[in-house]
Amino acid sequence: MRAEPQPAPYRPDPRLLALADWLTDRVESADFPMHELRFRNRRWDGAVGLADLSDEQWIGHFGKFEPLPENLPQPLAQRYHGHQFRVYNPEIGDGRGFTFAQLRDAPGRLLDLGTKGSGLTPYSRTADGRLTLKGAVREILATEMLEALGVYTSKTFSVIETGEALERGDEPSPTRSAVLVRLSHSHIRIGTFQRLAALGESDHMRALAEYCLETYPGPPPPEDAPGRDEPAARLMHQAVERLADLAASYMVAGFVHGVLNSDNMNVTGESFDYGPWRWLPQWDPAFTAAYFDHGGLYAFGRQPEAIHWNLGQLAIALRTICEPEPLVAAFNRFGDCYSAAMARRFCWRLGVTGADRDCAVALIGAAERTMREGKLGPDAFFFAHRGGRGASGELAQALAPFQPVPGDHPYWDGAGPQAMLIDEVEAIWAAIAERDDWQPLYDKVAALRRMGDALGEPPAPAGHGN
Repeated sequence: MRAEPQPAPYRPDPRLLALADWLTDRVESADFPMHELRFRNRRWDGAVGLADLSDEQWIGHFGKFEPLPENLPQPLAQRYHGHQFRVYNPEIGDGRGFTFAQLRDAPGRLLDLGTKGSGLTPYSRTADGRLTLKGAVREILATEMLEALGVYTSKTFSVIETGEALERGDEPSPTRSAVLVRLSHSHIRIGTFQRLAALGESDHMRALAEYCLETYPGPPPPEDAPGRDEPAARLMHQAVERLADLAASYMVAGFVHGVLNSDNMNVTGESFDYGPWRWLPQWDPAFTAAYFDHGGLYAFGRQPEAIHWNLGQLAIALRTICEPEPLVAAFNRFGDCYSAAMARRFCWRLGVTGADRDCAVALIGAAERTMREGKLGPDAFFFAHRGGRGASGELAQALAPFQPVPGDHPYWDGAGPQAMLIDEVEAIWAAIAERDDWQPLYDKVAALRRMGDALGEPPAPAGHGN
């Protein structure tokens, strides 16, 4: 069984204000013509002390963006650069979102409430700063599915429909508008460090590294790591561990993020910012999510490589405050960290335990061949063989050293697994677009949370000390 988030009192802690003058711009939210509450995350609102807000108060804070008590007095749009499909872009930043508040959960983690679709900022360029309602619905589905599958992800906290007609090239237009609020463990990106390096702001780079180490603590580097006491090296080791774990969690989930640019890589290792995502219909390393990813740079099977490449950009940025050797040593740990995370996460989802990493590597190889030969997607495979059941041939042999995890949740006796393939996503949206029927969405969220309960507590995110 999976533990629910612990309830907590409201504990504001707007630490970002200490960096705001050189890391952010103060902005205002858009003035929307309508505020219709469509989704409120009752699983997580109590975890940050906001469960007692009435719907009217909720709309006031997360639709009209009235400041929360003793929190950020004004929204902050963050500044950053980034490689987008490996082309460096210094003209980006929060273009349709901002950090609205920071607050602590029960274990003491500092969490951000950040927006998507909240209006124009200095970084909007030629865009309108808005979010389509369909995009908000897709983000609910992505985050709920990923959370159920044990991926360390941002949470869709609130969606409010805002009554504007938007023109988009990739949706039938005009289309409905929304503003989304996500609950996230930081919005400090690899691209945040890249910007400071590009501008030669070494003092600010050191301050940001110290902020991350203090605010998002993790374990120390290995004892034999060169320069292990250097703040930049410590941060690099933590980022490598966290993002290697993220890469593995995507692969075990069968998830394709679609846009793994360095400005979409959070140094806390938390997945966020969902656009053209997809889940695999069957095991295919070449499967892509974004129609504009013509070369398959961010195809399913290339995601670990893409994340590792982005970590290289973090190391390059941190060289402005650290010698190369400690950063290279941390960067080179990615392969081992990724292999360990794959073994840990794959066995967790399959419901087996008790064998060493070599056995896990053999099991993963046998499972991939089983999926390819049977034209299976990960959802069908893991459901059919949970706890080692129904395995034969090479897969049964690979499972022999393992023990099944006890599990009597009724989910495993159902007709089939929960999945998130594009046809179902489109059907959920069609019910909203054509009939304003939100029940299929709410039913799907409930079903995904039942699946998460059946899977049980996921492996702890790597590289975290809290």
